[in-house]
Amino acid sequence: MELNSVKELDVLIVGAGPCGLALGCDLARRGVRALVVEQAPALFPGSRGKSVQPRTREVLDDLGVGDAVRELGGPAPVGLVWQDGARQQEHDMFRRAAPTPAEPYGEPWMMPQWRTQEILLARLRELGGDVAFSTPLTGLVQDADGVTAHLGTETVRASFLVAADGGRSTVRRALGIAMTGESVDPAPMLVADVRLAEDTLDRLNWHLMNGEDGFLSLCPLPGTADFQLVAQFKEGAPDTSPDGVRALVAARSHLTEQDVTEVLWSSDFRPRAALADRFRDGRVFLAGDAAHVHSPAGGQGLNTSVQDAYNLGWKLGQVLRHGAPVALLDSYEAERRPVAADMLGLSTRIHQGRQERGAAVQQLGLGYREGPLSAGRAGALHSGDRAPDGPTAGGRRLFDVFRGPHFTLLAVGTDTALPVFDDALVRVHRTDAHAPYGKGLFLVRPDGYIGWAGEDTTGLATYLAPLGVTTLTPC
Repeated sequence: MELNSVKELDVLIVGAGPCGLALGCDLARRGVRALVVEQAPALFPGSRGKSVQPRTREVLDDLGVGDAVRELGGPAPVGLVWQDGARQQEHDMFRRAAPTPAEPYGEPWMMPQWRTQEILLARLRELGGDVAFSTPLTGLVQDADGVTAHLGTETVRASFLVAADGGRSTVRRALGIAMTGESVDPAPMLVADVRLAEDTLDRLNWHLMNGEDGFLSLCPLPGTADFQLVAQFKEGAPDTSPDGVRALVAARSHLTEQDVTEVLWSSDFRPRAALADRFRDGRVFLAGDAAHVHSPAGGQGLNTSVQDAYNLGWKLGQVLRHGAPVALLDSYEAERRPVAADMLGLSTRIHQGRQERGAAVQQLGLGYREGPLSAGRAGALHSGDRAPDGPTAGGRRLFDVFRGPHFTLLAVGTDTALPVFDDALVRVHRTDAHAPYGKGLFLVRPDGYIGWAGEDTTGLATYLAPLGVTTLTPC
């Protein structure tokens, strides 16, 4: 994409990973002038974050890519333990639950990170946005009204900048924001994407091998011919070359070096858990791995990153398009930093074998009850809770009603008189009593959480005013 014509923006997003692309999609559908820039010449090529948790599937469905995720991914394979080249027993590493009306996705969905990024980039382009590749951020200066960013030989002026540029974030370092944390495991690890000769390993299982030198796992990636390889080492830097990866497979499994027909991508790392000391500096925000780094155990990173974007996107939209005060953006750090801190603890405990991958990894129970945008309760729910799905009296599902950049005032099992709103901002929907809700009024935020709840409309107008929403008729 040419930058010569792009001088004034609402939001500059640095980094075209899942976080940056999700934010780009959310802003584009709100009519916010945003640009995603990426220093690499193309999307990240590896499988790295391969688990899409149920809550993130709901987010991706809202962003308009739910069908593509379903078609191009698949359920996580059940683990199969090997010993001395012989199949032993199956070991399922995940909690699996049948879909329910309130929770339509009951288990993690497996899809390589590069595929998730391809899907989001295609959606971003459908919405009129794009990514400027081979475009590094070389400097930034902010003032009270915006951010001036230097992109190679180009200069861009944006009202806000979002750093979604990963754990080694250039933006975070430029701002001098420290990361506080600790090593999760001193043992180095290697992750790679490989292809295997036909009939060497089945694609129905996640293959787990344990040996004296550490574990090796080979997980088939649905919708591809690839396996993701993960291995742990006791010490030293792993050999990430194709020959090194082939030798590793031969040393720790019954496969030969020749059975590894291709090594598509490889990398090494040492698991660490660290949290940025703050998620905001003036008009610059940190999101995704730029704000939190962690062990990959539990499959939380990509998911937490996408949900950072989902939380921030609607707030930027309200400020930039609907006149909400800039103070609304303070709620991003207040809501997301505690979630990220909890995620780091969960990932560390799973990595160290102190906790199983239970319901917590699905992220359906995450919420903002203690956050600054939560007010009231009604029926079975408290403000800050995730708004459940379910059938409606009109035959639609609640997630269909919520889908889009708007708020939804949901009246459940009550005939209380409701105000009228600008339909582009708030849509009103009535439905019969639904057990996960009980009875009452629920204002569902654009990110699918209940912001306000009550038995009648008392206090609703007061709640909405700082969000840039007014009623057309009195409450």
